[in-house]
Amino acid sequence: MTVRHNYDQELEQLRKSLLDMGNAVAGAIEEAVTSLAKQDVDLARKVIEFDDQVDQMEIEIEDKCMLLIARQQPLARDLRIIGTGLKITTDLERMGDHAYDIAKITLSMVNQPLIKPLVDIPRMAQMAQKMLKDSLEAYITLDISLAEQVCLSDDEVDNIYHQVFRELLTYMMEDPRTITQATQLIFVARYLERIADHATNIAEWTIYLVTGQRRRKK
Repeated sequence: MTVRHNYDQELEQLRKSLLDMGNAVAGAIEEAVTSLAKQDVDLARKVIEFDDQVDQMEIEIEDKCMLLIARQQPLARDLRIIGTGLKITTDLERMGDHAYDIAKITLSMVNQPLIKPLVDIPRMAQMAQKMLKDSLEAYITLDISLAEQVCLSDDEVDNIYHQVFRELLTYMMEDPRTITQATQLIFVARYLERIADHATNIAEWTIYLVTGQRRRKK
């Protein structure tokens, strides 16, 4: 077995580790929003406890990247593969943090009747999760078209966020008793908007990996 073959296997393992981390984070996001909608304390606590595992995944992937750089001294495209791996794991870890933040809000709102049925927030969560899964698929398959579609989807998530913000602001103006919960829900929407931004980052890093060119979509 050649040195190059071993190296290619290590690079493939790096990509698999990123995919595993991404899938785990996507699950945490879904569970966090579900815990909020259903006021499920146990599920929220599960998401909070899982955050340590996400942090550990980040550390392990960073260690793999640093070892590859130290041992192989990669150049050109190989270096881009490792460099984008480092960037993507940071985005994934921050998404995990936002799932944690949403779960914490669930705990702070326990036993409080929701001031409105949650419609747009779960829709934002579904869109952000799809963007994450599509960005990871683009990264694994090196699909630039799919990566560009993820970038375009970010505008729609932004639009929903602004709609949620305006609606909740109206609730606060009409009834000051809703201010605390409405503010918390605005934070949830903001966290989901940021998750979509991180998914966009992954798509942009994929474009860079394939083309060697940095292209910012917004």
